[in-house]
Amino acid sequence: MSLSDSNEYKKKLCHLYNEISKELFGFGTTLLKVSIDQNIITFHAKHRRSPRSTALEGEAPTLKHEVDFYMSSIYKKKIREKLEQEMGLSMDAVLRDYDPPTQWAITNIILKQTE
Repeated sequence: MSLSDSNEYKKKLCHLYNEISKELFGFGTTLLKVSIDQNIITFHAKHRRSPRSTALEGEAPTLKHEVDFYMSSIYKKKIREKLEQEMGLSMDAVLRDYDPPTQWAITNIILKQTE
């Protein structure tokens, strides 16, 4: 698949990413940038700190770490579904790393190569 590097294409990708954030956390990101390089789409996102997350951090840090891990896994599943359904993308992998102290997340979408 040949990806369009147009602003409209990137806006749609950002909209879908933020839609998932709102669905899972109740609010969107504070900063979101998408870049496209050959068959890789990368999202750089700064998330908002959830009051529940802050409370867990103080009372049950191990549980908070576990919740962060599972929420990131759910995010990956949902972004894959949205991009497949709404943009017709076919992916080899969805890779996501989230840094709880800074609220930064980097998500890489590796698209299947067409032969």
